[in-house]
Amino acid sequence: MRLFRDTWLVFQRQMLIALRTPVWVAIGLFQPLAFLLLFAPLLDNIAKAPGFPPGGSLGVFTPGLLILQGMYGASFVGFALVSDLREGIIERQRVTPVSRLALPLGRTLRDVVVTTTQGVILVGVAWIMGLKLQIPGILSAFVLLALLVIALSSASYALALLVKSEDALAPVINFVLLPVQLLSGVMLPLALAPLWIQNVAKANPLAYAVDASRWLFNGGALSDAVVLKAFIAIGIIVVLGVWWAVSAFRQATA
Repeated sequence: MRLFRDTWLVFQRQMLIALRTPVWVAIGLFQPLAFLLLFAPLLDNIAKAPGFPPGGSLGVFTPGLLILQGMYGASFVGFALVSDLREGIIERQRVTPVSRLALPLGRTLRDVVVTTTQGVILVGVAWIMGLKLQIPGILSAFVLLALLVIALSSASYALALLVKSEDALAPVINFVLLPVQLLSGVMLPLALAPLWIQNVAKANPLAYAVDASRWLFNGGALSDAVVLKAFIAIGIIVVLGVWWAVSAFRQATA
């Protein structure tokens, strides 16, 4: 019960901060909406090519874009934590009896709420553009997105506490995210890639998340192997990310 109480308190504080500056939620939506409006139509002819997954351009691109939104939205949350660390907020929280697990967990839950809100808007715009809604599958894809956000935001917080500098944090995140993005198939399905890229992508957990999201968005069964593999892969990085974040908060110093 103490963990739930402490997590709720941290979550409340972080949500209040987010609600005071809602403009950042809108700014975070700009890039995925631009991709949806300006890039998705370019896939209409490619969607007719052999090997392109079923679902058409919107049915394939929208779930990939949803994972991309979670990927970038969660990976850069550590910048705010660097500021908190510099101002002594983290040190003051560490001397309280608050649970060390609650410190990152409350923050990651705020990130889940923000990213989910952005994702709902994104899917709504895609629906207006012609996306066919498969509600049960889309809801399952959002559960997968929430787990992904918890994993990546936890890792971002841990990395922020490690490097303690925005100047160092940005290049490290970009260095990791670029190959992860290219090997996840969020822009174009990996089925269109050379065989060696497909084989390398098997080591990327986000590639499984993208495949599962596309499967679910197009009415695929939740019990299918592609979905189970995705939840296992993302579940592993959730455990690793949260463990790293808790360890980082226990040792954090300005």
